[in-house]
Amino acid sequence: MRCTCAGLTLAGTYITERDGMAVVKLDSGYNIGISFSNVGWLERPSPPPAVTTPVVVQDSALPEISIISTGGTIASRVDYRTGAVTSQFSASDILRAIPELGSIGRYRTRQVASILSENMLPAIWQELARAVYEEIGRGVAGVIVTHGTDTMSYSAAAVSFMVRTPVPVVFVGSQRSADRPSSDNAMNALCSAAAATSPLGEVAVVMHDTTSDDRCAVHRATRVRKMHTSRRDAFRSMGMPPIGYVDYPSLKVELADEAVRRGTEEPELREALEERCGLLYFHPGMPADVLDPFEGYAGLVLAGTGLGHVRTGWIPRLRELIAGGTTVVMTSQCLHGRVCDRVYDTGRDLLSIGVIEGEDMLPEVALVKLMWVLGQEGDPDAIRELVQANLRGEIRRRSHDGL
Repeated sequence: MRCTCAGLTLAGTYITERDGMAVVKLDSGYNIGISFSNVGWLERPSPPPAVTTPVVVQDSALPEISIISTGGTIASRVDYRTGAVTSQFSASDILRAIPELGSIGRYRTRQVASILSENMLPAIWQELARAVYEEIGRGVAGVIVTHGTDTMSYSAAAVSFMVRTPVPVVFVGSQRSADRPSSDNAMNALCSAAAATSPLGEVAVVMHDTTSDDRCAVHRATRVRKMHTSRRDAFRSMGMPPIGYVDYPSLKVELADEAVRRGTEEPELREALEERCGLLYFHPGMPADVLDPFEGYAGLVLAGTGLGHVRTGWIPRLRELIAGGTTVVMTSQCLHGRVCDRVYDTGRDLLSIGVIEGEDMLPEVALVKLMWVLGQEGDPDAIRELVQANLRGEIRRRSHDGL
């Protein structure tokens, strides 16, 4: 078919009418929504007949997996009123959209939220942790959490601290929605299901490892970061290699020796979080008064330069914050390597006023961990000890060069 819009003649396939809009798949493969009032039709076929929604067949002989949905691009489609991607699919919709999942396991589905991940909140982390813990208690073989990619590493780290798990808890997302020809949602979902039935016994993120559809990487929840806005292989393990890979389409899982194995931990939920925590990236010339809004905060993570530095002029204000009860943790913007504030005068001055070295933690992981630590402890010595302890693989004894 063809239609005219804004003086242009467009070729494509008329799909349906939705919310007063004509839905057209262009020859490029992309779908657009066009207002009927602004369209002059050269050809306008009748809408196609309704298609029966496919049902995923549940095989009782396969391991049971829980899918907990929070939304995100893996569970999204285009809103043809605006042309934007919106989170509208439930966990059950994901199963119907990817019927191949039925050959890997049988599924319980549960929806904690239906949001794009920029709208994630610590309160939802807590609800998610409770849901994961409850599903583990029901005896599932593994848990899959569908999540938007932009803040998935924050949520995965948060659940890693809040829930001790004897089974795989796999976060998965999609860089491109199912409406796009280059969508990665199906492959990522299938690889996550394979990981959820594997010998893994910790919280992980499973996403494309390369730009090709050849394998997914299994990343430790506390050592992973989104490193590109749109590439399908955007996620990278920082300071260490991935803890495993899932080949595609064979779905064979290979785990590194360092990966925690299934059954190592007993299930435990410790969900308390202190939300009055902040993360601040230092830059040259930043005045000390930017610290003023953190007055009264329980915790503050600084992403400093190099080995963990901020300008000398900040030290008096930081001293006041710490004296007022704010726990301040220093990390580095470098991402690879670790903080060491004993080399230069500024670092030594920071240590002298009570700033805690964050070792080689990623700044955002240090933030989530600090929120969790402050939710568990009120004693300053115990807080310092927990911040600097390696609890979930967030701190490495030896820094990988990462280059």
